[in-house]
Amino acid sequence: MNIRIVFSLFFVLSLLMVMSCKQKGQTKTDQKTELNPAPKKDYLAIAISLDTLSRAEYKKRINEEERLLRSASDAYSKAFYHYFKGKKYATEKQLDSARITYEKMAGVQPGDETDLLKNYELLDLSTNYGVTVEFSVMNKILALLKKAEESESRITYHLYDLLAKAYFQNDNNKASLKYAESYYNSHPYKSHPQIKQRYYDISYLLAYRMKDYDKMMSYNVMARDLALTLHDSLAIARTYDNEAQIYDRQGQAEKALASSRAYVNYLKKTNNLNDIAYSNLATSFIRNKMMDSAIYYFKKAIVLAEKNPKGRKKPAYFNGLIDAYKAKGAYAEALNAAESAYQLQIRDLLERDAVKVAEIHEKYDTEKKDRKLNDLKKQNELSEKIILQQRWTMGLALLVFVGLLLFFYILHRQYRLKEKNTLLQSENKRLNIEQKLLQVQLNPHFIFNSIANLQSLVATGDRDEAGRYLTVFSGLLRNVLEQNRKDFISLEEEIASLDNYLLLQQMRFPGLFDYQINVDENTYTPDILIPPMLIQPFVENAIEHGFRNIDYKGLLSISFHIEDGVMNIKVDDDGTGLINKEPPSPKKQSLASIILKERLDLLFTSTGQEAKYEIEDKKHKKEHGVTVHIIIPEIKE
Repeated sequence: MNIRIVFSLFFVLSLLMVMSCKQKGQTKTDQKTELNPAPKKDYLAIAISLDTLSRAEYKKRINEEERLLRSASDAYSKAFYHYFKGKKYATEKQLDSARITYEKMAGVQPGDETDLLKNYELLDLSTNYGVTVEFSVMNKILALLKKAEESESRITYHLYDLLAKAYFQNDNNKASLKYAESYYNSHPYKSHPQIKQRYYDISYLLAYRMKDYDKMMSYNVMARDLALTLHDSLAIARTYDNEAQIYDRQGQAEKALASSRAYVNYLKKTNNLNDIAYSNLATSFIRNKMMDSAIYYFKKAIVLAEKNPKGRKKPAYFNGLIDAYKAKGAYAEALNAAESAYQLQIRDLLERDAVKVAEIHEKYDTEKKDRKLNDLKKQNELSEKIILQQRWTMGLALLVFVGLLLFFYILHRQYRLKEKNTLLQSENKRLNIEQKLLQVQLNPHFIFNSIANLQSLVATGDRDEAGRYLTVFSGLLRNVLEQNRKDFISLEEEIASLDNYLLLQQMRFPGLFDYQINVDENTYTPDILIPPMLIQPFVENAIEHGFRNIDYKGLLSISFHIEDGVMNIKVDDDGTGLINKEPPSPKKQSLASIILKERLDLLFTSTGQEAKYEIEDKKHKKEHGVTVHIIIPEIKE
């Protein structure tokens, strides 16, 4: 499992504390109640106490407090009603609903602890995706921490915890460890077993990231001592799994095998065996060159995964079988395992594709419904205006006949102008919608190709490179999805996206090609606008079809030149060039080329502006490769 995701889950689920507070006395029902009211319930203490509860108790307490506060009358209680309701949404993974609900929290005074708690929860949601935390969000967290420290707030430890998570996601392990220690030392319930266990687990993960094996072993020993004190068999088992990872990283295969065996034995005692435990044990056997045992436990992992209603066969188990069979020389069995792994990878890819397609359809249906609702609303507003105008018309008709004639003349003229304006607006909307649909067609094509690239890296077994590829790809994907909402983006953004995409391709095909992006010295890229995803299809063709079958290192050159209000874009490669024996028929044209032509027509040609592209095979110059010339109008922000 990805260490970044595991760590984020530790922070997000906040496993922390608190003993319940005893209430002093009960409220009497006589007249003395008004003179001696019961003390106000400390909901902030209850919120802090949630961290020490188990997952089931955590959900139960949130639901109970939300139900009790539903009919609250005072502002303080209402704020915590929204807090517990937001927590309820967060446990159900409805993060947008949680964010909206937290926004409704209001403290007794601005800047009090309730307000700090509200802002903490909102910032926590902003870092709840396991990806790099943006600079602006980090500044907000640090500013909120400063306020909490100055007011000596009881939730200061929460902000240390949030900073530790943010720095972890930004790959700053030293800063993350520093704030993790501050979180633990400032926690009101740091002596609670769950808080200690969480701190040890977090510190172990950070030491794992820094490859500090001594610290990893030290925190693991402390976690085991605590688990032995609590007689927590699952926690004890987990420490043996951690120990196996340490020994494996140090190259001590025999000790890693012994720890893996101890891990499996503890799981057997508590009837908590799982397919991953068997797979890890089998891997330890491979490292000790005990192939028969490795094959045995890989098969048990596959069988156990099939029995689990929520489980799934994992290609990694079959890949392990392949390695074990190959080491034994059993190539027929290795081939069968490879076929099974391939079928599973195809299944997973098809399922992911189906999910993406379903999401696109759902988004389209939602937008369609929203447009219909807006149209109905506008029709109602127009109907109300017409009724109002008719009433005024009847009133004026009673006053003067001449005024009536003049009024109808003016009304008729206005109606014609509105009708003409409505038609123009409808046509404009239609063109915008067509442009968006064309853009949406291009993005899945790009996304599926990128996923295929990632699959290739995973298949090679290079986890570090695959993880690095996934990190860069997730950032690029987020940029592409954000740009998808716009008709135009800055040239600077387009160049940044191209840079990221080319970096991904160089990671996939090391040493295959170099590239360079050139812009006129007098061109200020943030002020120049360009349609998104305009150049990427030609860059992809150059890499996939131009450089794949050459025996030398290719060079891809992209240049932007603006002259007399026209932007000239050139994509040049020295690859194999066009290899078609006959000119391609219209039916055989690439989908990307068709979409690009239609986009240029909608954005520019339809309004009388010049926009076109040409593909030139350099063979007639006795050179290698293809040059693509794209011409569009210069557009400034």
